[in-house]
Order: sequence, then structure tokens, then C-alpha cells
Amino acid sequence: MKQIRPISLLAFSVIISIGTLLCYNVPFFSYVSENTNASPGGRVLLLASLVVIMLAVNFMMTYLLVFLTRWVGRIVLALLAVINATAVYFILTYSVIIDASTIGNVFNTRYSEASAFFSWPLWLTIVGLGVLPALYCLLQPIVVGKAKTMGICCGSALAVVLVVALMNVNQTLWISQHDTELGGLLQPWSYLVNSVRLASSKADEQAEEIKLPDGKITDDEKAVVVLVIGESARKANFQLYGYQRQTNPLLARQTALKVFEATSNATYTTAGTKAILEPQNSDELYEMLPNYAFRTGVDVVWRTSNWGEPPIHVDEYVTNEELGEKYPDQHVYHDAILFHKLRERIESSQRNKVLIVVHTSTSHGPSYASKYPAEFEVFKPVARNVEEGEKHVDWLVNAYDNTICYTDFLLDSLINTLRSMTDWRSAMIFISDHGESLGENGVFMHGLPMRLAPKVQYEIPFLVWTSEGFRNYKSSATGQDAQKGQLPRVLDQHYIFHSVLNLLSIQSPAYDEAHDIFSSQ
Repeated sequence: MKQIRPISLLAFSVIISIGTLLCYNVPFFSYVSENTNASPGGRVLLLASLVVIMLAVNFMMTYLLVFLTRWVGRIVLALLAVINATAVYFILTYSVIIDASTIGNVFNTRYSEASAFFSWPLWLTIVGLGVLPALYCLLQPIVVGKAKTMGICCGSALAVVLVVALMNVNQTLWISQHDTELGGLLQPWSYLVNSVRLASSKADEQAEEIKLPDGKITDDEKAVVVLVIGESARKANFQLYGYQRQTNPLLARQTALKVFEATSNATYTTAGTKAILEPQNSDELYEMLPNYAFRTGVDVVWRTSNWGEPPIHVDEYVTNEELGEKYPDQHVYHDAILFHKLRERIESSQRNKVLIVVHTSTSHGPSYASKYPAEFEVFKPVARNVEEGEKHVDWLVNAYDNTICYTDFLLDSLINTLRSMTDWRSAMIFISDHGESLGENGVFMHGLPMRLAPKVQYEIPFLVWTSEGFRNYKSSATGQDAQKGQLPRVLDQHYIFHSVLNLLSIQSPAYDEAHDIFSSQ
């Protein structure tokens, strides 16, 4: 077999730098071209400057990595090629921006959900743009050369970067205004930098929860609250909010159901779920609602088919897989299993106050059609995943709307169960962690930064049902009247914590009446 001819590290670094630009950074340059407010000549100058800077930086980093670490550096470059290819596929297919929240979603996703993204286009992209360049990084013989040559090459590259950057100092304001998008589209720096940011924030979160002041239960009335945290349910596709399709035919007949205008505090599960459970909007990790209620003496159950929640410290934390082992006749990946035999669980409680939190995954993409039983395929035909939905957006909407119909059935069944439990005062609260994009302006799923996200990613359903005579609601008003004991027109997710404390008769210094949907009278 003919041996591959060795090349210098300089030539190798040039090839890797050019390949990185051409294979993985087209979305970056497309964004710059479409969003700069410069004149045509200024646009060309900016694009040319960014090309030079990117080539020089990638050249310098490749040279240093291989020169200093030899084979380790080549293995790292091979891995980066595969990750770059994967990142570009998701950027082009789902219009995502790879920021810290996206990286958090990657690390918080279970295999059962991640496997829904596996497809032939993904594998072909990984092989063509990832595996083949990776093999080149590993198999191409390299003459590393001397340290003096490394110093000259890398020093020259750094000088070029500085000179070109100074030539474009007038673009600093524009770059700062678009730093999230630019950083999220630049490979491999998007996921490298944001992985470091995520690791840093996770290290901060390892600190113990900030304990809330002790509370106490003030009566012996038997009361149960079932908090259902929806996944990717957007207000726009709920019949209860004016959607023209009958996606909530059962809930529409529930006369005691209250429908609130609401927005999420984030567009991804981790932050949205945290906001639902925490007492106030904060980067700090305060004691979460189920943990606080449990410490106060409430019987707390957490049932989940999802992930990404903050630390939950209760005795009964049960996943859908564990419920599947207990109830083998139930479909483990349809969320009805989370509601199975809830009545028996509530009535068997040894305490008078019960909180059930059901964390669903019913409307999570990309395979909406796999989230509901066949009998709930009301709207047809359906796209089996987002990739198919890009070609047939109406099919994707059909599949998503079917998940809302399934949610309608689950919540209606829950309300009917609670209504039949006449020995208990009961309440059902449904709120979504965030919304979802279904192809509007070419955007799919969720996770865009809040300042960039379309409203369908943060306008969410907030539904409340209470048994007869169980608490009175405040009236709705404008935001300016909220201090008068009325609700603002649009609520956020932090109303959950304080409203649930009221329902469970928990008196606490952490309670904020202004964020309680129920009247104190």
C-alpha cells in the first residue's frame, strides 16, 4: 500500500482552518450577511474581515494544539470534527442557536428523547462532514517542525487577527448587539465556550438550596393539589385560548375551569421548570415548592416522564419507567401512566395535605406523533418527526395538535377523578414549562434566547380547576392594579408557588400574596 505523504504542521493547520470555515460556518456567515446594517461595500469588508480572523484563529489554535500535545491534539481535532458536523446539522435543520441553554438541554436529555433525533440525514451529515475529516486528522502524517517555526507562524496569525480587528473597530456595537447569535453559530467555539459556561454554572448550583423560612399548616382540612407541568405546550394551539381547531373539546365543557393568560420565564425545560417551582425569579437556587411543602409536613409525590427539574428532595419520586414496572399493562412512554391510580394514592395518604406533581413530556419534539395513543390521532396526516415536518409543516402541526388533544383527555380525566373525591377539597393546576415553534419563520421546537424567541415559545397555557367552594379567585386587572389585590392581565410562572401554599393552607414568611391567584378572604 502506498504511504500517505507527510506534510508540515503549517500546511496541516491551513487545511484544517479552511475546512472548518467551509464545512461548519456557513450559517455564521449567512447570519452576518443577512443582518448587518452596513452598506454593500461595508458588508463585503465585514465578511472578508471575519473570514480572515476565523482562518487565522483556527490556524493558530490547530497549530498550537498539535505542536504542544501531538497525538492528543489530533484526537481532539477528530472529535471536534464530529461534533461540528452534528452542531451544523441541528442549526440547519432546527434553526437552533447553540448557547448555554442549548448545551444544558443536550446534557439533560434522556436517550429515549435523544434517539428521536436519529435519522439518515443526521448520520449522513456526521459521516460526510464529521467522520471523514476526523479520519484525515488522525491518518495524515505530519512533520511537526521546530518551536521557532511555531512561534513565527502563530505570532503572525495573532498579528493578523489584531490588525483586522482594529480595522473593524466600528463594528463593535453591532457585534455586541448580536453576540448571542454570532457566538451560537460559530463552530467549534459555540459549544466549547458554552460548555465551559454551563459547567461553571452547574458548579455554582452544587451549593445547598437556600432554605426558606419555616412554614406551618394552619388547618386539618383534607386538601389535595395536583400540579401538572406541561412540556412544550403552547397557548396558540389551545382551543381554550381561541384556537380554531377543537384541541380541547373535553376541557371546554368543564365549567369550573379557569383560563389565565401567562408567559414562561424561559424557553427551555430546565429554567422553565425551575421558575414554576421557585418562590421568586432568581439565579440563586432557593428551596423548591415540593421540597418546601414536604419539609412543612405535606405528603408530596413527584411523577415524571421528563427531566431537567431542579433538585427534588421528597420520599416518593417516581419515573415513568418505574411506574411501567409497577403497572405493566400501561404504555410506559404515554403520559397516562403518570396519572394511573392517582385516586388510590391520594386516598391512601396518612396526611391531610397532599401535593402531587406530574411532570409530563406530552408535546415534546421532535417526534410529536409518538407521544399519544393511536386513538388520539384526530388530525391527519401527521409528520413523524420535525425533519418530515419541514417539508410538510401542516402535517407537523397535525401531530402537535394531537398531543394537545391527548393533554385535554388527561386533564379532563384528572378533574373528573378529583371531583368525585367528595371527602377532599381538590385543585388541578396545569402550566407549561415553555412553548414551541412549529415552522413559523423557519423555526422549529424551542430554546431560543428570550430576547430572540418568537412569542409561541413563551406564551403558555395556565389552567386551574378547584372543587366547589375551595378558595375564591382574585379578579383580573391591568398590571397597575395588581397591588390592589387584583391579578395582572398576564401572569408568569412564579404564581404557582404562592397559589399552592394558599391551597395547602401553609402559612409562611416566604408567601407573597401579590403572586397568589386566590383571594386571601
